[in-house]
Amino acid sequence: MQLPDAEILLTNLIGEIQSEISGDTALVGIYTGGVWLAERMHQSLGITLPLGTLDVSFYRDDFEQIGLHPQVKPSDIPFEVEGSHIILVDDVLYTGRTIRAAINELFDYGRPASILLATLIDRGGREMPITAQFVGATIVLPENKMLALEQGNDGKLNLSLYNKSSVEQ
Repeated sequence: MQLPDAEILLTNLIGEIQSEISGDTALVGIYTGGVWLAERMHQSLGITLPLGTLDVSFYRDDFEQIGLHPQVKPSDIPFEVEGSHIILVDDVLYTGRTIRAAINELFDYGRPASILLATLIDRGGREMPITAQFVGATIVLPENKMLALEQGNDGKLNLSLYNKSSVEQ
C-alpha cells in the first residue's frame, strides 16, 4: 500500500487550520506524533499562545490492560485553558480513546471555550463518538495494521505501516 507523503499532508492541514486561528487559539499536541505536528503548525501559523503538550498515559481507559508506556513524558499546558479555543493535534485518529483521554486531561486544567481536533490521518474504526474537524487524509486499513508517524534526524516526517502483532511483541 502506498502511503501519502506526511510532509504534504501537514502543509495541507496547516492551510485548512489557518482560517480558524484567532488571538486566543492555542495548539496542544498529544505525544509523540501529535507534538511533532503541533510544533510545526505552531511555528507556521504564528500562534501567539505557547504550545501545549499532553501525555495521556494516565488518562487512558485501557491503562490496566496495556500498562504504562516506557517513555511517559510530562504534560505541559503553559497557558490559561479556561476560556481558550484549543486545537488538539494528534497524528492518527483510530478508536477515539486517545482523544477522549486528552479531553479529560485538558478539563483538569480548566474549561476551554472550544476544542477542535486536527489529525494527520483518520483511519476509521471509531469506538467513541469522536470526529476530527481537520484531517490530512482518510485511509482505510485492516484491523491488524498499525500506522505510525515517524520523525527523521532531519526533522522530516513520514508514515510507516506495521503489522500489529509484530509491534505488540
